[in-house]
Amino acid sequence: MPQEQSDSFFTELLKFVVIAAVIVLPVRLFVAQPFIVSGESMSPTFENGEYLIIDELSYRLEAPERGDVVIFRYPRNPSEFFIKRIIGLPGETVSIEGGVVSVTQTDGTTVALDEPYVKNIGNGRDSIFEVDENSYFVMGDNRPESSDSRIWGLMPRENLIGRAIVRLLPLQHAGIFPGKTTYLH
Repeated sequence: MPQEQSDSFFTELLKFVVIAAVIVLPVRLFVAQPFIVSGESMSPTFENGEYLIIDELSYRLEAPERGDVVIFRYPRNPSEFFIKRIIGLPGETVSIEGGVVSVTQTDGTTVALDEPYVKNIGNGRDSIFEVDENSYFVMGDNRPESSDSRIWGLMPRENLIGRAIVRLLPLQHAGIFPGKTTYLH
């Protein structure tokens, strides 16, 4: 009798592991994944060591929007992952003058971005960037500490992993769509 109980326990444990794997693996591979912020480029919006959940599904169904905080493969080394904010969309022109970021949209209207999340405008020269189709212009919120599109160029659409959908840690800053902002389109 004890042998039967032991076999039953291991059989049930094996069933549980298989069912959990069938449920968890597709979610982990195709829907969401964890991400830990490394560095100060997105401070104060995201600090070093914060734990995020990345939504990998939404951008398969809809296009990214200006203001979205995204995780992507670094164009110069795809084994590295970066977190930045989308500033310029495909076909737009991004202008930076005196630390003020303006976007000329595809319809020809120009909008100076209100960026309350930027606390440290910092360094950089005045520049104009044309955003190619299937690319995005991204910047960190901590401009002097950010390696972003101003330095290494546009972020190709195929490098996009997903957007920050949940901040889990630290608990006092936990929330849904952390860092989300809205712009005039």
